[in-house]
Amino acid sequence: MKLKAVVFMILNSVMLSGFAETGNQPAPVPPAPASTAQPPVTANNDFPTLTRVEYVLSCMQQKGGKNYDNLYHCVCAVDKIAANMSHEEFMQAETFETNKNLAGERGGAFRDPPQSKTLRDKLKAVTDEATAACFPNGGKVSAPKKKK
Repeated sequence: MKLKAVVFMILNSVMLSGFAETGNQPAPVPPAPASTAQPPVTANNDFPTLTRVEYVLSCMQQKGGKNYDNLYHCVCAVDKIAANMSHEEFMQAETFETNKNLAGERGGAFRDPPQSKTLRDKLKAVTDEATAACFPNGGKVSAPKKKK
């Protein structure tokens, strides 16, 4: 959309300079409709829908299953995480965390880089904060109620 605005401004200035030479005045150009403008993407909270859905489904499974309570709390948690980490940081931290326990050199590639510990620690801190803010009882899963 920004490119269209730049092209429009260039064409407008070329037209104005052409009219200035001939002495004719151009007709006023109406402004672009406001509905075509899109909000700028910020560095934080840039998680794609797929990442959010994957996180929520995994979270719900960890917290006891698919139900509206878990859905609400897990959506809250992913929103808190997205507000405190960029998508790139989150994906790298998840990759390091998931693969750090691989044996030998394969695991070392995920454990040893300096950014691995930094990102894993940041993910843990952000996740703990989100869990404390979004889940009752600090996210502890209670035993399912037995049916009579």
